[in-house]
Parts: sequence; structure tokens; C-alpha cells
Amino acid sequence: MIDQVSHALPHGITLSCRVSGEVGRPVLMFLHGFPEAAFAWDAMLEYFAQPEHGGYLCIAPNLRGYENSSAPKDVEAYRPKFLVQDILALAQIVSPTAPLAGLIAHDWGGAVAWNAANQHPEAMRRLMVINSPHPGTFLRELQNNPEQQAASAYMNFLIRPDAEELLAEDDFRRLWEFFTNMGAVDGPYPWLTDAIKAQYRAVWQQGLTGPLNYYRASPMRPARPGDAAAAGLHLPHSMLTVQVPTCVIWGMKDIALPPGLIDGLGEFVPKLTLHRIKNGSHWLVHEQPLRVAGLIEDFLRDDKAARPVSERTKVVRVVRAPRTQRY
Repeated sequence: MIDQVSHALPHGITLSCRVSGEVGRPVLMFLHGFPEAAFAWDAMLEYFAQPEHGGYLCIAPNLRGYENSSAPKDVEAYRPKFLVQDILALAQIVSPTAPLAGLIAHDWGGAVAWNAANQHPEAMRRLMVINSPHPGTFLRELQNNPEQQAASAYMNFLIRPDAEELLAEDDFRRLWEFFTNMGAVDGPYPWLTDAIKAQYRAVWQQGLTGPLNYYRASPMRPARPGDAAAAGLHLPHSMLTVQVPTCVIWGMKDIALPPGLIDGLGEFVPKLTLHRIKNGSHWLVHEQPLRVAGLIEDFLRDDKAARPVSERTKVVRVVRAPRTQRY
């Protein structure tokens, strides 16, 4: 069962959240990306709340600007430091006496998670990132790789002042293409059903300005005439190193985030486990949910095995269904 709750944070932001599991259990937090919302994690919340999969308290917030969460009007309010502040404050509310057992993130949620892990490694025991580029490799590729520059050109469309209006045209035609261009309807793992489309449509109808402000507030996009963007950016290594044990799961058929983004990742993440999914796209969580859940579960189990017995959640050996089965 999934509950919907709202958490008022000390700095004036309220995050609407989806929650599954028993209060008092170790906490897993899931961060969504664009153009999604917290409901994208529903299957994972239910999976990891089950006792045989760890019995975690699972929470997926709608990031600021999305769904019923606070949506500041000022573009500057979507700078990384404020996004990280939200997540750390929420973690303190839902897991006040222990770090998060795991922070799991995708796309823009991953951008927030990478920053949180760099700045506050004590806030989480494990970091799991799915198709979200580390800022060090992303900056390198945006500055030097024409393939990535072309793949990220859409970002400069999303910062247009009329982007909201254009994206809403023809029943959000351009937003659906984010999914359908990577096989969400006719690929090997179709997942975009009418019921799921209704969930997306309901979120998008609440407004697109907050989600688009993530792009407007960030220089991490290709340069264009009069706007140096990533070409004018330098990040010191101290802002890029992540010491938290990290599992990266990467769908290799992601046309927006090509595989070059995981080259050299170990330079920034010394405690790295990397899984390349050759037949997965950017939407891997939807395409192959059991496979993703299994990889996350194995990574969490490794952590529990190294902890004192008193700190472990119950570990149960499970036999997983075939990867094509949905849950």
C-alpha cells in the first residue's frame, strides 16, 4: 500500500511524498527526474517495503516545483544548494536517528543525489544512481564531446520562455516523445500504458514551470551564441568526489545520455559498482523494474552483511521472477 503525505520542511518548503512501509524501519529515499513525479517509483516503494525484500520504510518525494510540492517562482530557488537542502531536511524528518539506508535516484533526482552525497556523505549509507550523469563526467562531455552536445541540445529548448506553452501543445505531444523516442510504446519493453499516461498528464496539468526551472537555473547544458553555459564552467575536484559506496545502473541505449558519461567515473567515485544494461534506455526503471530492483537489493544486502547484527534489516534469500514480469 502506498500513502500520500506532505512534509513541511524547516526552511519553508513543503514536499508531497509517496510512502510505503513501516515507520521506524531503515529508510530508502527515491528521487525522480524530468518529466516525471514521485509516482514513477511506486513499484519500487511496494517492493522494498515487503519484509522479504528488506522491510524498508520507502519514501519518494515530489521534488520542489512538481505535483503538490512547493513551487517557488524565482528561478534561483532551483539552484542545486536549495534542492539538496530539501532532501537533507526531509531525510532528517523521516530518519532522525540514522542515515538513510539508501538514496536511489534517476535523471534530475540523480543530479540532486550526486551533490548531496558529495556535500553530506554522512546522510546516507549507500547511493544508487540510474541513468543520471555524475557532474564531473557530464561537464567533461558537454565541453568536449560533440555527441553529448547534440544529445543535450534539447536543454536549450527547455529554457525558452515559451517552453511551457510549447510543451503543452497537442496534449503534451513533445513530452510524450521523451518516452516514445526510446521505445516506451513499441520497444522491447513497452510500458507507457493509458493508465500511466493519465498519471503523467495529471501531473503536467498542474504546471510545468517548476520542472523547467531546473534547466533554467543550471549552466550544465551545451553552449550557444551569447551563452557559454557549460563551456564557461569549472568545478574543482573537491566538489565532484563522492566517497559514499555507490552503485550506478546504466541503460546503454539512452539517446540523451550516451555511455561516454560513465567513462572515467571511478576517478570521482572510488567506491563504485557499475552495471551496464545493454538493452536498457533512459527509462530502465519502467522497462525492467525487477532487474533494477534486484541490482539495488544486492547492493543493499552487501551493506547489511558488513554491519553489526543489531543494525541489519532481515535478509531473506529470494527467487526472483523472470525479468520481463511486472510487479
